[in-house]
Amino acid sequence: MTAMMAHGSIPRWSGALGVCAIMAVVRPAYAEPRAVVELFTSQGCSSCPPADTIIGELAKDPNVIALSLPIDYWDYLGWKDTLADSRFSARQKAYSRMRGDRDVYTPQVVVNGSTHVIGSDRARIEGAISETQKADGVMSVPVTMTLSGKQLTVSVAASNGSAAAAHGEVWICSVTKAVPITIGRGENRGREITYHNVVRSLLKVGDWNGISGSWTVPIENISREGVDAAVVFVQDGSRDRPGPMLGAAFTPLR
Repeated sequence: MTAMMAHGSIPRWSGALGVCAIMAVVRPAYAEPRAVVELFTSQGCSSCPPADTIIGELAKDPNVIALSLPIDYWDYLGWKDTLADSRFSARQKAYSRMRGDRDVYTPQVVVNGSTHVIGSDRARIEGAISETQKADGVMSVPVTMTLSGKQLTVSVAASNGSAAAAHGEVWICSVTKAVPITIGRGENRGREITYHNVVRSLLKVGDWNGISGSWTVPIENISREGVDAAVVFVQDGSRDRPGPMLGAAFTPLR
């Protein structure tokens, strides 16, 4: 399913939080990943279920951070997506602007913030992961998260000297690892589909300038019903002009 969207401005999501110099390590994040894979999907898109399945498979790989970002621009087709967020639609459009194309569709996967492929094509996703890893700075910055009591600490290492990984924004996603949905109307009427690693909120926690830093976030700032994991990523560019992924980490919250 394809769509061309015109957006005015992307809503402000949140501001930066304070920096903490020292934090105790309590729960380590998963293995250092080689890719962040973002799927823009919709419950109202009949082409999306195969892509949703692939994201579930990729989510089992500790070296890949696979995320579902449900969009809302197909809601008029007869079924309002119960997980959709207009900010995800805006993020997808922002990627298109950065690439300089008009390719906004579902199911669309963006790999490491730079390359897009059809979300139902596993081979092309794997190929994009391999290709984007060759780019200078991509997924080169070590990132960790630790959970201590009611606080989550994000630590970002110093740059390895790459000019392509010298600054970026630090974001935390609250995630629900699996959400089964029974769809009552529209193109997927009567189907039950499980959505994997569904992003429920995005919170900017700071700006990274190439030197090591840590930020602490109260769990209540990202917690909502059903949230059971968190993802942090460091991304070049800005919310309005997102660039390559520089590093990321995943950790369960329960």
